[in-house]
Amino acid sequence: MLHLCINLFQMFLKNYTPILHLFFFALATYIVHKAVFIFFDVPNQNFHYNIESLYLIFFAFTTVFFLVLLKITIKNFDSIGMMFMMGTLIQMFFSYLVLRPILSDKIHNVSVEKTNFFITFILFLLFETLLTVRLLNKKR
Repeated sequence: MLHLCINLFQMFLKNYTPILHLFFFALATYIVHKAVFIFFDVPNQNFHYNIESLYLIFFAFTTVFFLVLLKITIKNFDSIGMMFMMGTLIQMFFSYLVLRPILSDKIHNVSVEKTNFFITFILFLLFETLLTVRLLNKKR
């Protein structure tokens, strides 16, 4: 019984290691991001979305996106590129919907919040791209 559990766990780790890497990447960049805010004493109480919620939103979206990409890989490897492009388009639309309140805010100085949002967006988009490239190279 224990041997079976160990084998299942090893299979799970083999297939879903990129999600574990994503978690550690998100955690490391979050710590650096938060440290920069603390070090430079950036006031963020007027932000629409705090750093934690941004990282949680993008982590959740990237995880779901990559799980779908893994399922597509198993069924039809040839359409990974198109699924990546479609997933990126969907993520950009979703990000625009999240960013909309920040863009329409005329009361507060939102340049820091916009920069904060785009840095987080670009970091997760970069990691999605790297995971997809690794997935494509794995099948060669």
